[in-house]
Amino acid sequence: MADAMIAVALLLVATAATAAVVVRDPVRQALVLAVLGVALALLFTVLQAPDVALSQLAVGSALTPLLLLLSVRKVRRQRKGRTE
Repeated sequence: MADAMIAVALLLVATAATAAVVVRDPVRQALVLAVLGVALALLFTVLQAPDVALSQLAVGSALTPLLLLLSVRKVRRQRKGRTE
């Protein structure tokens, strides 16, 4: 049963990572990156590393996508300001 859970978690991670590479819109990439962070946290939990899973959940699925979204927003505002 544990091997099946590991296989499912690895499949989720592989799918989310592939989606993060394939998606071209930066906002969607940040959202897919958040999903990848959750999938990695799930994998770490299944592999019995809850401390690493909590760190991944905080940084990989919340903080990093948030920083990316804020950066994209700022760049888009600066571009909009230049064209006007």
